[in-house]
Amino acid sequence: MTQSFVQRNKMKMDRNTYIYFMQILFVGSITLASRSLDLHNKQTLAINIARFVLYVLSVRGFSEACVVLYHCARHQQLPDVQVLQRVQLHRHHVMMFLGAITVLLTHEQAILDDRLIFILIATLIAKYPEIDRKLDKKKTVNYGVGMACSYFEGYLVHVLPSDGAKFFGFLENIKIYENREGVVFPVKKLFVVVTKSLFSPPALVEFNKTGRDDLPKLEACSSLTEIEKDVAGVKNRIYRSTAYKIYRPNAPPVCICTEGGTPLNTLYRVLKNSELAEELAGINREEIVLDFLTTLRKLIAKSPECRGKCELVYFDDSNRDLNLADVLLDRVREQEPNFEEIIARRRESLL
Repeated sequence: MTQSFVQRNKMKMDRNTYIYFMQILFVGSITLASRSLDLHNKQTLAINIARFVLYVLSVRGFSEACVVLYHCARHQQLPDVQVLQRVQLHRHHVMMFLGAITVLLTHEQAILDDRLIFILIATLIAKYPEIDRKLDKKKTVNYGVGMACSYFEGYLVHVLPSDGAKFFGFLENIKIYENREGVVFPVKKLFVVVTKSLFSPPALVEFNKTGRDDLPKLEACSSLTEIEKDVAGVKNRIYRSTAYKIYRPNAPPVCICTEGGTPLNTLYRVLKNSELAEELAGINREEIVLDFLTTLRKLIAKSPECRGKCELVYFDDSNRDLNLADVLLDRVREQEPNFEEIIARRRESLL
């Protein structure tokens, strides 16, 4: 698979190189054939080329700036490290931009003139058909919305509500676990952790801070009672949810049922390892996470069988100061302010 991916990259590079040289030949031909261009005046030629390179890059920079502003407005945040990553990605364009300015200043030429305005207007006019095509494509489902629908219909509706036969629902499953293990879940919900990077480890304990005994830590326990159903031609398909304990310094542990966002983790693996990574390289992970969370919350809220049984938890795993166990504890405290009393009463009943 790796060899095939390299070959495809090489083919794409060769194709782009050939097309680029074809464009050079075409521009060179019409330049030599032009009778209005003075090719002997090297200074004028350099100034004109530098000026229009500056204009073309200004248009590109204008488009990039609009993308960043839209992102900040939608997420209600200031530009972050992704802005620096974009600049790094286009570093060669930045160098060309500065080089063009240097050429113009060296020859005592104005940096900008009215032609830039007309170029911007012409670019917007020429770009309108692309906007029109994108509006037509709005009928298609984007990644985040599609994965949220798939996760809801393909998983949550099987593990949360009762099927009226073999499985009596998530709440009953929690009670069975509590009686079997002698514990209590202060919040009887399925906590689904959605990370900024899309990644979910095989066990959420991997998010614990190593060497920090002063911080709460997650520990995986046994699974809740397995759910067995016939789904899409698969006989006796097994669904299971894992219980975790959050161990706290100088305080009793807190039991919760939590797991990662599996569809997003699948996409993370595709982006990291698959040949499709090239085709998906332009997707915005934060947009996908936002669409996933927004759509899934709506689906859960509209479902009487699932409403109030699932809690979506966003976790910025790129922030090294954040500890998932603390984030989950805060969400437990938010859902059940008296959770400490609930744990204490359960401990007393077992004495």
